[in-house]
Amino acid sequence: MYTLLNFRFLKSNKSLFILFLLSFLSCKEKRVKKYIKPNILFVLVDDLGYHDLGVTGSHFYETPNIDQLAKESTMFTRGYAASRVCSPSRASIFTGKFTARHGITDWIGAKTGKDWRSRKRFDKLLPADYVRALPKEDITLAEAFKNSGYKTFFAGKWHLGDKGSYPENHGFDINKGGFHRGGPAGGFFSPWKNPKLKSKHKGENLSIRLAEETAQFINQQKDSSFFAFLSFYAVHAPIQTSEKKWNKYRNKADSLGIAKTGYKMERVLPIRQVQDNPIYAGLVETMDDAVGIVLNALKENDLDKNTIVIFTSDNGGVASGDNYSTSNLPLRGGKGYQWEGGIREPFFIKIPWLNSKIKTSDFPVIHTDFYPTLLDIANIPLKPKQHIDGISLKPILEGKQIETNRPLYWHYPHYGNQGGSPSSMIQQNGWKLIHYWEDNYQELYKLPSEEQDDQNVADKYPYKAKELKLQLLSWLEEVNAKYPKKDLEYDAGKATKRLFQMTNQKMKSLEKNRLDILSRDFKPNENWWKSKLTVD
Repeated sequence: MYTLLNFRFLKSNKSLFILFLLSFLSCKEKRVKKYIKPNILFVLVDDLGYHDLGVTGSHFYETPNIDQLAKESTMFTRGYAASRVCSPSRASIFTGKFTARHGITDWIGAKTGKDWRSRKRFDKLLPADYVRALPKEDITLAEAFKNSGYKTFFAGKWHLGDKGSYPENHGFDINKGGFHRGGPAGGFFSPWKNPKLKSKHKGENLSIRLAEETAQFINQQKDSSFFAFLSFYAVHAPIQTSEKKWNKYRNKADSLGIAKTGYKMERVLPIRQVQDNPIYAGLVETMDDAVGIVLNALKENDLDKNTIVIFTSDNGGVASGDNYSTSNLPLRGGKGYQWEGGIREPFFIKIPWLNSKIKTSDFPVIHTDFYPTLLDIANIPLKPKQHIDGISLKPILEGKQIETNRPLYWHYPHYGNQGGSPSSMIQQNGWKLIHYWEDNYQELYKLPSEEQDDQNVADKYPYKAKELKLQLLSWLEEVNAKYPKKDLEYDAGKATKRLFQMTNQKMKSLEKNRLDILSRDFKPNENWWKSKLTVD
């Protein structure tokens, strides 16, 4: 630091004073430029439904940290996942491509072809094959930022390939917890079974640990630009929580009034109609607690004004199958389903220096848009040949209009574990067409007025249905999509018997289980999933 004597000496020597001033301004400019280069925090939740947050309409789950983030963000009310299940959506986020184009069309590990018969589902079709790892030839979103001088960090669920296709093989400098598994091996409380993330103490919570790892990375990188991707295993099954949180939400469900029935029958499986599961509610709240830890790390390091924050989910909430965890109403369906409940997601983008421009947008957006949007905002050259199915949302975030009638495409030539059917979809100009591969049947919906997907207007607008069908099938051929095949051993009698079991026996067991979980003397096991030691 210069003393008053130093300054007077420099001032008396004109040339030295000018050199000092230029040097000072140059250093200041470098610091400003360094600060202007934005950081990225991408938060991806697993299986979180559109209405699983307070800010998006839930009266049961409590998510104060995410609600506050949403208020500071631009909320896209028509934000879509690229798929109804996890791996395809994640691949689309990282590649900027629709699922039929990159080839990962089902969750990695799902059975295909004749192997599907081992599931005892008795379906008409044999699911198509799919790519089993993130293609190496793609330049991932992480690689794009790493190549631009960013330090890259990943924490949590990967599920985009086995060894050789882990986060560190696709652009991430650091990987905490990402490997081939799609769920939290060993559960959400330690000791879990994750070769990329050893637990520290008995009863440690996985969501909190992932947040702490991310916060530690932020603390270490506060003087350099970073791309941090926090990918929660929550709120995927197995749904688990602490006794404290279960008790809080059990009492809340009681105070709100417990419905006599919680399910109705969808086409092949029961589907949940109410949000009143105290275990799932606790799991959601813990995930929100974890988000708070990371957001607080940004503030403590004075980085919140220079960090872009993304928040979204990979597919709809689990209303059928798995743990029948939540309800997505008024949206129809959920994870694995072809309707809005399976693909509509929380979709928040916080850009501190832009979000005052627009708070909400009903412009239809999709996971593939994150890639070009983040590059554009960070002033990194776009890669149109890579993120071919995405567009930059920067104009919207700046309060401008985007003039486009682009179509959105989904391709799922598989049966969902949750009850969905092999189908492909196109959405354009407020219309959505679903093409079913079992019988070439079409459903046509006019959005957003028919968000519940319960008013099929294909017969009323046959020309529009035909137009969209031809456009969809033409695009699928263009990208060399794979299709399911007829199962020549299909037995309609066995399929009918299974449907009867679901409608009667399964429905009764689900209703009993729901009330058991809400009873005052409910206790899943002696130590509540080893969570007695968890601080919450």
